[in-house]
Amino acid sequence: MSDIKYPRMHVSLYVKDIASTVNFYSTFLGQPASKLKQGYAKYELSNPGLILSFVENEVLVNSNFGHLGIQVDSKEEMERRLNMARRQGIVSLEEIGTSCCYAVQDKFWVTDPDGIQWEVYYFHADVEFNDPKYSSADYSACCAPIEEEKPRVKIVETTKSNSCEPGSGCC
Repeated sequence: MSDIKYPRMHVSLYVKDIASTVNFYSTFLGQPASKLKQGYAKYELSNPGLILSFVENEVLVNSNFGHLGIQVDSKEEMERRLNMARRQGIVSLEEIGTSCCYAVQDKFWVTDPDGIQWEVYYFHADVEFNDPKYSSADYSACCAPIEEEKPRVKIVETTKSNSCEPGSGCC
């Protein structure tokens, strides 16, 4: 196997409203957007190495998207982030000691304004079983909050400037 390593992952998502998206992700990620343009926002995270960008285009928002996740290194780090998210009022579900995807995990979920679900989790160990609630034939049952709740965030206005031109490298 090759020893190729990638320094950071890039994810770009379509969203309905850039202002509510920026407000949510600035709260969830604990930092402001590194680039903010009309209909566009980008966050550059060093830990985990991730470039996360959002393009405002309601027509292309995909409701069948699964979820995204961030694995943390310790139970204490997961609890610290959970407590922060609780104070911010953005937690949609908590699962401590769950057996999802054949692994024992402690996790919590948040849901952004467009319904994109994020799990923040600590991996304890692999197991040979799933929690019975994830045994449903419904593909959406595993690794997704059972109850969806809209986050409680205050919408902020973004500054208007030139939009991202195709091929400009702004993403």
